Amino acid sequence: MGKFRFRGRRNATKHEGASSVPLKSLIPNLITSIAACAGITSISLSSEGRFTSALVALLIACVCDGMDGRVARLLNASSKLGAELDSLADFVNFGVAPAMFMYFWLTGGPNHIGCPTVMVRAVLACSLFYAMCDCFRLARFNTMLEQEPLPYWKHFFTGVPAPGGCWMVLTPYILLHSLKVQERWPKVYDFVSHPYFGMAMLLFIGVLMASRIPTISLKAIRVKKSSQMPVIALGLFIIGCLFFNLWLTLGIIGAIYILTVPLAALMFLKAKSNYESNKSVKE
Repeated sequence: MGKFRFRGRRNATKHEGASSVPLKSLIPNLITSIAACAGITSISLSSEGRFTSALVALLIACVCDGMDGRVARLLNASSKLGAELDSLADFVNFGVAPAMFMYFWLTGGPNHIGCPTVMVRAVLACSLFYAMCDCFRLARFNTMLEQEPLPYWKHFFTGVPAPGGCWMVLTPYILLHSLKVQERWPKVYDFVSHPYFGMAMLLFIGVLMASRIPTISLKAIRVKKSSQMPVIALGLFIIGCLFFNLWLTLGIIGAIYILTVPLAALMFLKAKSNYESNKSVKE
């Protein structure tokens, strides 16, 4: 009888452990949920014409997106649920939110003041295209996780990553806002804020995200020991600029990131050529 009771308690303990999870494993999912809430808040603020506040919400979503994976690895709390939740949050934050931001900004706010109905529909179509390109990119990324990439791909992403595409497409507004272009150069402001220019940005960045064009991955870049101090100094300089003028610095970084796309393509072709030449020599 004693053995029976002992065995029953042991099985109950095992069952209890299988039906519960450590509290720490919920922290990464909580951070991801905060990111999704920030993205939804950004959509709401954009619909009210509060574009600067919408940018702040997107910035919070971007910071949380960068934190959740690292926190999960630090706490050893990675899970399939967290991976799926992260993909859904990325679609909201970097696909739907920037698309709606551009839609309301280019069409004159929630009431579409001064924007013809045909133009409103055209901007909406381009915004939907951008959002679905982001969705396609995230779906393709999830299917490629189990595939071993070729060696010359280790320094590159396949297409523009979702957060990068988000800040790329928002760069025109950020620069116009931070430089006060509307007051200083009205003609430049009218050109950049025109729906035609905004639609071109939505289509162009959307294609970059959905394409297989290689883009630079900062995670895989290695720094020589002799270059550590200059790199640290550059990082501190950028941090100082962020504190001095946040939006102007983010706008400049976004513009530079756009310019790195053709440079990354050239670097990729060189890396691929070197890999194939070394492989042929070994064979």
